[in-house]
Amino acid sequence: MISLNTISLPDDLIWADEFGWTPVRQNQDVSLSGALIVEEAAQQKGRPITLTGNDEVWATRATIEALYALAQQPATPMALTLHDRTFSVLFRHGEGALEAQPVVAHSNPDASTYYTLTLRLIEI
Repeated sequence: MISLNTISLPDDLIWADEFGWTPVRQNQDVSLSGALIVEEAAQQKGRPITLTGNDEVWATRATIEALYALAQQPATPMALTLHDRTFSVLFRHGEGALEAQPVVAHSNPDASTYYTLTLRLIEI
């Protein structure tokens, strides 16, 4: 089961960037003597969570509208349940928090019209 707050999401969404981030941050500099200075620390939060189904996983317009309404609330922590894991997240607005395209274009779509979906979140 995948959900964002109380909104059920398609179970086939994948976490596209799950292993593309590491909490280790590194700063390198060279001292006046020419020695390499390396500083490392673990970033406590900030892991990106991009959920997508590419063009193969669809959500209804009703789900997209609920997500869109949720994305309009600034700085609101949300609970993301991703199968057996739970994360506290925010939308990544700077990268396009929600992307949805109709599977088949309709001039007057209803709540059951299907859309592709990509959600861009960040763990807090």
